[in-house]
Amino acid sequence: MSLDLEALRGEIQAYLDDSGVAVFHGFTSSAQGAPQVAWDTERHPNFREFLSAGQKAGAKLFVFHYESFSLDRVDDALEQLEETELTREEKRSYEARLRQLQAFDGFTCSVELSFSMDGREYLFEAHTEWLEALNDIMMELDAASQEEEDEDDGSMGRFFSKN
Repeated sequence: MSLDLEALRGEIQAYLDDSGVAVFHGFTSSAQGAPQVAWDTERHPNFREFLSAGQKAGAKLFVFHYESFSLDRVDDALEQLEETELTREEKRSYEARLRQLQAFDGFTCSVELSFSMDGREYLFEAHTEWLEALNDIMMELDAASQEEEDEDDGSMGRFFSKN
């Protein structure tokens, strides 16, 4: 995957403009609980196939969304890192990885096309490997924070003393 999806974003926008497809510039409705069906971008990376399949199935409206990377995401991760009780070495390692991501400020990091049909959300999405790396770091920091909360809780989970 490219370091910047700007070329793909531009190609999709030009294709949508030329094709006469109804486009809504917004977000997918995954937050509202509609089941999602993801397009296999590994074997079928061409967004035109996705749009063609949707049109053949009767989709009348496609949602197009893209995201540019912002340093705010790195800053948030660094803030979260500071709040953890990881060792000094672990913090340095995470900080170095996060600082490397700063080079991608302003790059297009994700592109999504979707349509809804029969209560399902059909989704074509592409994102950069470095965005996935950031998401992995965020999940690791969340897990570390959760472990700390569990330790601070002092409870023994579901086990209770009968004394």
